[in-house]
Amino acid sequence: MASRILFVVYDNGSYDNEFPMGVAALSAVLKKEGHEITIWNQDIHHYPDDSLTDYLDKNKFDVLILSLIAGYYQYQKMKNLSKAINRSKQRPFYMMGGYGPTPEPEFFLKKSGCDVVCMGEGEITIKKLMDAIENKTPLKNVPGIAWLENGKLQKTDRAPLIHDLDSLPPIPYEIFDIKHYRMMRLPKNKPTDFCFPMMSARGCSFKCTFCYRMDTGYRKRSAKPLLDEVEMLHKDYGITYMAFSDDLLMSSVVHTEEVCKEFLKRNLPVKWWCNGRLNYCSEELLQLMKDAGCVFINYGIENMDQKVLNNMKKGLRPEMIVRGIEDTLKVGISPGLNFIFGNKGDNKETMKKMVDFLIKYDDFAQKRTIRPVTPYPGSPLYYDAIEMGLLDKKNPAEDFYERKHLNSDLICSNFTELSDEEYYECLRWANSTLMKNYYNKQRDSTEAQIKYLYETKDVTFRGFRFSGGQTKENIPSALFEKRSNGISSNKSKLNENKKNQSIKGTKNWENSMTGDGDRFSQQLQNLNENKNQKSFENYLKRKKARAKARKTTNL
Repeated sequence: MASRILFVVYDNGSYDNEFPMGVAALSAVLKKEGHEITIWNQDIHHYPDDSLTDYLDKNKFDVLILSLIAGYYQYQKMKNLSKAINRSKQRPFYMMGGYGPTPEPEFFLKKSGCDVVCMGEGEITIKKLMDAIENKTPLKNVPGIAWLENGKLQKTDRAPLIHDLDSLPPIPYEIFDIKHYRMMRLPKNKPTDFCFPMMSARGCSFKCTFCYRMDTGYRKRSAKPLLDEVEMLHKDYGITYMAFSDDLLMSSVVHTEEVCKEFLKRNLPVKWWCNGRLNYCSEELLQLMKDAGCVFINYGIENMDQKVLNNMKKGLRPEMIVRGIEDTLKVGISPGLNFIFGNKGDNKETMKKMVDFLIKYDDFAQKRTIRPVTPYPGSPLYYDAIEMGLLDKKNPAEDFYERKHLNSDLICSNFTELSDEEYYECLRWANSTLMKNYYNKQRDSTEAQIKYLYETKDVTFRGFRFSGGQTKENIPSALFEKRSNGISSNKSKLNENKKNQSIKGTKNWENSMTGDGDRFSQQLQNLNENKNQKSFENYLKRKKARAKARKTTNL
C-alpha cells in the first residue's frame, strides 16, 4: 500500500543551499517501495515555521519525516517546527532521525512530541517502520526506533549497518528541483560552476573523541558506480564541481587510487573536493588526485601539540601534519585547515602553535577561524563531560541543548585548566590575529588588482563589487606583482597585442567573463588529450621509486 510521505527540510538561514543528501537517500528507498514523496523545502523557499501548519491543514499526508544534526540552531528549529506540526488539524504520523536525536531519543521525543525517533542509519528502519504503520503491527518489531509508551521510553536494537553501499537504490534526483542548488559555493570554484554534494562512503575508521557519528567502521562505495553517478550528474544536470562531503573519501591509499583512476579514465570536466586524512598523504598520491580533478582536500587537523592530539585519539603527529600540508600545497591542491581549541591539555601555548601554523600555510581559499570544542551528544567527549560534572549528570541532554550549547563559537564545556575568561582571551586573540591576516591579504590582493587593471587595461574586469576580476581564482598578490612587472618591462609587446585583446573582449562579452586562468586551463586540456592516460602510469612510477628509496634508506 502506497503512503503519502512529507520530508521537511528545515531552513539553515542561508541562500547558499546544499542538496539534502540524507533526505534523498531515504526518498530513494521509499520511492522504490511505491510511496509518494513530497519535499517541503524551507531551506530553499525560507517559509516561516508557522506556515507548515497551514500546509499540513491543506494537504493530507500519512507520514512526516524530519532529520537533523546535533546543534543549537538545529535544535531550536526542531522545537519551532514541531509546534507547527503538532498544531495541524491533519497531523501525520511524525518521525524524526539523524545525528541529533539518535544518541538522546527520549529527550527529543519529549521536546518534539514526535511519535518515533529513528536511531542510526535509516534505510532498513524506515522500510520496516512504514510496513508497521500501514499494517498496524507492533512497533517492537521494527529495528532501530524509540518511542514513548505511557511516558516511558521504549527502544529496539539498531538495524544492521548497510555494508554494501552499492546495493542502495539510486537517488531520485528527478523529484528535487536541482536548479535551486546552483548557488552553493565551494573553495576554488568558478562563478559559473555548479557545485553539488555527493556521498562516497559512510562512517570512519578513526576514533576521535569529539566526533558524534552514529556508527563505527568505514564503508565505501566502489569507484565505478560512484563515477557512474558523477558522470550522470554532469551530463543530465550540468554539475561541474562535486563535493564528496561524507566523513572520509581518503580512507586508504588503495581506495583513493581507485577513485582517481576512474576520474582519469572518464576524462570528465568535473572538479572535486573531499574530506581527507593526512595519514595517507604522499606527494605522488596528491599529484594523482590533482591530475584527477581534485582542487580541495578538507583536513581535520584539530591541534599541533602531540599530547593534545593523543588525548583526542586523533592518530596524527605534528611532523606528519606539516609534511602532508606542504605536499598538498606543493602539488597545487588547496587544503582545508580545521582546528578546535579547548580539548584536554589545551592552553595558551597550544593555541599559539595552531595560529602560527595557520598563518604559515594559509592559501586564503577560506577564512580560517578556531572554534571551541563541543561535546556533542553521542561523542566520547560528551560522556567525559558528564563524568567530570561539566554537564548535569541527571539531565545531560537538557543541560547541553537548553543551557550550555547556545552558540558554536562560545564555550559549552571547559576541559582545560584555563578559566573561562582566559579561554575566551585565547579565542579572541587567535581569531583576531587570523582575521587581520586574512583581510590584510585581501587588501594586498585588491591593490594588486587595481594595479593590474590600469596597467593592462584589462577588458575582462567586471567591477570591484564582484568578488572576482583577476582575483576570483584566488591568485596570490605576488603573482599579480610578477605579471604586472613583466608587463611593465614589455610595454611594446603589450601595445602590439592590446588592440586585438580589446576587440576580442568587446565583440564577445561572454568570453570576457572567462578569466585568463580559465582560458589557459581550456587550452591546456585541448593540448593534452592523452594526459589522463599517462597520469596514472606516472603515479605508479613515482610510487615505485618512493618505495625503493624508502627501502634503501631503511637498510
